[in-house]
Amino acid sequence: MQFINIANEGVKNLSPYQAGKPIEELERELGISNIIKLASNENPFGFPESAKQAIQAQLADLTRYPDANGYYLKDVIAKKFGVELNQITLGNGSNDLLELIAHTFATEQDEIIFSQYAFIVYPLVAQAINARSVVIPAKNYGHDLDAFVAVITPKTKLIYVANPNNPTGTFLTHQQIAEFLAKVPENVIVVLDEAYTEFTHPDERVDSFKLLQQHSNLVICRTLSKAYGLAGLRIGYAVSNNEIADLFNRVRQPFNCNSLALAAAIAVMQDDAFVAQVAENNRIEMARYEQFFEKNGLEYIRSKGNFITVDLKQPAAPIYEKLLHQGVIVRPIAGYGMPNHLRISIGLPEENDRFFDALLKVLN
Repeated sequence: MQFINIANEGVKNLSPYQAGKPIEELERELGISNIIKLASNENPFGFPESAKQAIQAQLADLTRYPDANGYYLKDVIAKKFGVELNQITLGNGSNDLLELIAHTFATEQDEIIFSQYAFIVYPLVAQAINARSVVIPAKNYGHDLDAFVAVITPKTKLIYVANPNNPTGTFLTHQQIAEFLAKVPENVIVVLDEAYTEFTHPDERVDSFKLLQQHSNLVICRTLSKAYGLAGLRIGYAVSNNEIADLFNRVRQPFNCNSLALAAAIAVMQDDAFVAQVAENNRIEMARYEQFFEKNGLEYIRSKGNFITVDLKQPAAPIYEKLLHQGVIVRPIAGYGMPNHLRISIGLPEENDRFFDALLKVLN
């Protein structure tokens, strides 16, 4: 019996998401230590003491199911951003929410629009439900929103927009997003994926919650894996109008956020000083990456995220492998159609120094 023959059509040709190589895996493969990982856009500071204390306080109650509605976390999010509790949907990271949205609205008869070089989960989600992917050619490695609007048809159900975009780091302004939303029909759901929004400067950041007040078809997705340092606990949130949120909660698994994640999230969402420290390190070290690439004649894509993508002008896979032997893990992105590029997460100063030295050694 070949069970692939009875699988859903969209799943038959689906390739699993390829995550960044774990440190432990490289240790096993090469028998080396003192490894640094700059591959998965994780927080180099870890997570703050406030979250550690919240997790410790929660340990005694792990025999109980978590709060299925996540009331206290929703309350913190609602007060922080001026939204209502019934507009918020919690997820097992924002990936969970991106998939949940597609399952709620799209079928195999529908179309889902996203950009070339956008987050690879968008095509994976579309293929899994056998919806038609409409991939818009990138404009300067970013989203061409005018082209998005031009291909909308009666079959269009969802549009995914990553801002900043992963893996290219490109960014759309508030005005660009606002003008785009004004052109999208109300019956097409626009998902604004803001996984990296905390790394943008407050003066340039899109006021997405204000846009939500004006556009009932907008869904905002955010994660606590990046700036907040909770990647291992897997928690994120979506904000939409309350009717859409009600639909999400009909599909959402009731305990998709565990107790430790909820407790830690409540703490870090109120720890503005920690997030400010993370963003400041990212700003300073991003400038060092730009200077390093310019000094060494390497082209890069200007990024508003906590990562930067460099064009090596040659296949990146062999460079990636050689960096592994130097104990440095970065991210090759051939799966995004960028075989000559590496994406590097912005680390602590000493980690970034290690990468600079290793890359020069490998290239020379």
